[in-house]
Amino acid sequence: MDMRQVDIIVPCYNEEKNIARLFGETNAAVAEIADCRFCYIFVDDGSIDGTLDEIRKLAGGHDNVKYISLSRNFGKESAMYAGIRNSKGELALIMDADLQHPPALIPEMVRRIDETGCDCCAARRVTRKGEPRIRSFGARMFYKLMNRYSDIQLADGAVDFRLMSRRMVKAICSMPERQRFSKGIFAWVGFRTEWIEFENVRRLEGESKWSAFGLVKYALDGFLDFAASPLKFVGAFGCLVTVGSALYFIIEIVKTLVMGKDIPGYASLLCLILFFGGLAVAILSLLGEYMGRIYMETKGRPVYIEKESNIDED
Repeated sequence: MDMRQVDIIVPCYNEEKNIARLFGETNAAVAEIADCRFCYIFVDDGSIDGTLDEIRKLAGGHDNVKYISLSRNFGKESAMYAGIRNSKGELALIMDADLQHPPALIPEMVRRIDETGCDCCAARRVTRKGEPRIRSFGARMFYKLMNRYSDIQLADGAVDFRLMSRRMVKAICSMPERQRFSKGIFAWVGFRTEWIEFENVRRLEGESKWSAFGLVKYALDGFLDFAASPLKFVGAFGCLVTVGSALYFIIEIVKTLVMGKDIPGYASLLCLILFFGGLAVAILSLLGEYMGRIYMETKGRPVYIEKESNIDED
């Protein structure tokens, strides 16, 4: 029986306390899969602790452990892309280093792909136990807005933990955009996806790398990357204001001809000037966001810069 290679891609940032345990628990979980050979691709995303040293130790004692160390912290999205680009197996699995993605689900993912013939088996959280309520509410609203106003459909609670076929990996690699939103990319490339549900798991060691500001920025990036609805809304609102202004102008002319000149409403006029002035600034800011993204893409900068790797030593 031919052994399929499954590459396990693990983006890491300051996860020195989790690396060894992740490796041990994942090995135990995949031991029951007889027709697959599992290889690891750890991507050190510019960690400032001992993460890279822990990865080097594993690589020194195990031939199936490969790693890439980036020159600085480029962010999880770039780290995932680095792992995907260097994946060569028939299947590729993405999972977090903090064990919030349960390794015990991997055998079920492999089984689903084999039985259904799908190109992707992904996990989605059905509970958010342990998360602040405001964060859970924000996440639910984000998925609703994305599904309503963007060109893609995201499963509520979807995470990056997923097993993908080689042709889906190739499709993702064909999208070398600099500002990446992987959940949107996974949905945009299409391919049939099977979903596995699991309950939220607390991270093993350390603290989450996502701040409230970081999550808001991530959500905004995802929305702007896959939705042109804000621009359409601005255009529609501009047309509505123009029509309303024309109607108001006609009404004022008729009113003046019939009733004579009225006393000017300085307070209302000032409010209107301030309102539409603020609205104009907001619209220009929105347009600036889209133009800024175009500008950054045209620079052609790499998604990440590799500092060290053992992948090409074979």
